[in-house]
Amino acid sequence: MTRQKDYKKTLTACYLGFVTQAISANFTPLLFLTFKGTYGISLEKIALIPVTFYLTQLLVDMAAAKFADKIGYRLCVIGSQVLSSAGLLSLTILPDLQSEPLTGILIAVVLYAVGSGLIEVLLSPIVEACPFENKDGIMSLLHSFYCWGAVGVILGSTLFFAVFGIENWKILTILWALIPLYNAMNFISCPIEKLVEDGKSMSIRQLLNVPMFWMMIFLMICAGSSEATMCQWASAFTESALKVSKLIGDLAGPCLFAAFMGIARMLYGKMSGKLDLIKTMLLCGFFAVVCYLLASLASWAILGLIGCALCGLAVGIMWPGTISLSSRKCPAGGTAMFAFLALAGDLGATVGPAMVGKVAEAAGEDLKNGLLAATIFPVCLTLGLFLLYRLSGRNRYCAGQINVSMLYYALCKRKK
Repeated sequence: MTRQKDYKKTLTACYLGFVTQAISANFTPLLFLTFKGTYGISLEKIALIPVTFYLTQLLVDMAAAKFADKIGYRLCVIGSQVLSSAGLLSLTILPDLQSEPLTGILIAVVLYAVGSGLIEVLLSPIVEACPFENKDGIMSLLHSFYCWGAVGVILGSTLFFAVFGIENWKILTILWALIPLYNAMNFISCPIEKLVEDGKSMSIRQLLNVPMFWMMIFLMICAGSSEATMCQWASAFTESALKVSKLIGDLAGPCLFAAFMGIARMLYGKMSGKLDLIKTMLLCGFFAVVCYLLASLASWAILGLIGCALCGLAVGIMWPGTISLSSRKCPAGGTAMFAFLALAGDLGATVGPAMVGKVAEAAGEDLKNGLLAATIFPVCLTLGLFLLYRLSGRNRYCAGQINVSMLYYALCKRKK
């Protein structure tokens, strides 16, 4: 008798995978001032840490489009967990072994950034390949675990430092590193299916010739910008607007934003069977524009904080929602499609916050002006979704888009 595969174990492993990514992205920034005091690293040099992290992720996104299918999902995803754990553990060792501590820190960052990039590329297609019903809801719920991971890292680390002291940060780092190490064992034994059968997925060249794919790339860039811009500037904005301490700023800013984003993804995960994805994303896009305007234009600081926090609720389903739409519109896209979507999201997450910083600096370090300029991202996202909604109303056109991509693929195969 054939033993039935336990895909819930796969889903659990993917949940913890996104928690691992949240640890990689959110823990080290909490230690920036500690690195400055312990190793004497200037803030200008410390700024290299997030740059290195996101640049490494971008490179992994590009590379994964070519090598992930060849190496295999299982080996790559196990490697993502091992590298994430190794990078966190290296953070406690390498700075003390190098004559220049920053070099050791950056090596550790590269290691866990490679792991984080692989997580971003692989987990969505792994879940998409599982025979679950209500894929939209499961995808949204999956991505909510990044949010809960971020909340857990910020609250857990804050509590640990309050009880045991910031000087014991290495112990906490080792504890966080145990999560991906444990999860590697989950990925060794859980069932993992192929997203597209061998020989039936579109090549990168074929994928790039599908107009609908470029629409998804545009939406993903806007989604990444809308999410990361508010998230990364939430703490500084809260501190400057409300004149509170950094501790309160971290809890009221990025932590609250991440919590609302997680709530949005969980709610859609539970209710997706009753909701139209494009309509829901379109409404959330309008809401995101309102939140950005409220945060940047409100004369009362508390209204600015409300706009900042509720923006997490507005942008929550944009990233996983775009992935689900892409799977519908281009079902033969394969791993390359998910890799390019991750690349587009990371590109948006890099450009958006950088633009806010430049505009704010030009306006006399006024973050409100920076966030007002960044409203262009949710506006573009909403316009793109409105166009997609109008096109989706013409069922023949949307079906034609899919058929065109599949016909193009079939003709290319025939020529060979």
